Amino acid sequence: MNVALGSLPAEPGQENEDFAAVAPGAAVLLDGAGVAGAETGCTHGIAWFSSTLGGLLLSSITAHPVRPLVDCLTDSIRVVRSLHEDSCDLTYRASPTSTVVAVRTGADALEYLVLGDSTLLLTDKAGKTAAITDQRLDEVGKRLRGPVDALPTGSHEHSAALAEYRDALTGLRNRPDGFWIAGPDPRAAEHALTGAVPLRSLTSVTLLSDGATRLVDSFALADWEELVPVLGSFGPDELIRRVREAEGGDPNGRRWPRGKVRDDATALHWVLL
Repeated sequence: MNVALGSLPAEPGQENEDFAAVAPGAAVLLDGAGVAGAETGCTHGIAWFSSTLGGLLLSSITAHPVRPLVDCLTDSIRVVRSLHEDSCDLTYRASPTSTVVAVRTGADALEYLVLGDSTLLLTDKAGKTAAITDQRLDEVGKRLRGPVDALPTGSHEHSAALAEYRDALTGLRNRPDGFWIAGPDPRAAEHALTGAVPLRSLTSVTLLSDGATRLVDSFALADWEELVPVLGSFGPDELIRRVREAEGGDPNGRRWPRGKVRDDATALHWVLL
């Protein structure tokens, strides 16, 4: 495998709640989430949740190569729940959650699973890149975040509006009229986007947290076809550097309204030989 991986927390010295890992023929990326500034009801924290779930999922999809990815995720969520349901309040509205992207190669196909707003890029031999993203969180968010985007990022008023927005968003997670994400309920896995692509048609596979996709989906400074050559030639660290440079040029969110000035950013780029 020819894999490059880069990750940075939102702020230096801050805990990184993203998790990414690879094994022969498989890769996973998770972006942990809670409600900023709110108690989670979990003594372990968001980074523990995403890394524990990610490690278990990678182990499961490699140990059981023909088992559906949805079943592997369902069991992994169930195991994580068993690890802390006796010590943590998993009924708490803001308990830790995580997006999930998982890919696995077989003899002829690459299988994928996407849950939440992290992104999978599939680049074919013609140089075209397909982006697979679960849009349900963004669709719900657009209905709620108008007051947030009208205020300068980082201001007291913005922080208060953001807290209200995230509280409202939390009430819609893992509901038919809301969005789906990995958390305490294993049934969320059933709502993941899944599929398979002929392996021989692909040249690379890229897994991105939403902190790393900002250059395209938030800032519109590049498209997916422009992003992949950056990853292939210069690596994930260069992509993240460009994201940080753009964020630094708009510290108040006036040009690009957003919840956080900076976010944890992770990119995993896998060249298929």
